[in-house]
Amino acid sequence: MIVGISGSPKDGNNNAVMRKILDSFENSELIRCDSVKVAPCIACNYCASHDHCVQSDDGNKVNEKLAKADAIIISSPVYFGSMTGQLKCLFDRTLPLRRNGFKLKGKIGAAVAVGGSRSGGQELTIKDIHAWMLIHAMVIVGDNNHFGGTVHVPYSKDSFGEETVEGTIFAVESLLRRLKC
Repeated sequence: MIVGISGSPKDGNNNAVMRKILDSFENSELIRCDSVKVAPCIACNYCASHDHCVQSDDGNKVNEKLAKADAIIISSPVYFGSMTGQLKCLFDRTLPLRRNGFKLKGKIGAAVAVGGSRSGGQELTIKDIHAWMLIHAMVIVGDNNHFGGTVHVPYSKDSFGEETVEGTIFAVESLLRRLKC
């Protein structure tokens, strides 16, 4: 199972990229930050002694899906040189997965970022997504050339960005085949 997370707060270029990516896999599911309600972490430390978050929103449901995934592919628009606030909230709420047996450990991770221009902060955004993956002890793949998919808007006219997205898809598929997931 491939789980894709779109960090965008609206339906646009970022979601178009994620649809392209997930269409490449037979068994996939998209989690869209514009469709789930995940409040910020409140640092209550409840998850230190429980396998879930105390908050009753979509956070625990998202965590269940991530725990079952073989690979997780995350995309975010670039907001001031990093991921969206919505995606950061979702990341922060995955702490129970780490605290309760490193449930994302060894899973394949890949990242894509969509910026307003060719040098719009995509690599910085991917770096931040990769940091989250490393904290969860995931195995990170790039686009067989650099960090992952780096796209600028509009995605439909960015042939170079499309090549980096296709390279990222290929890297995930290749590692899945090697691991026979």
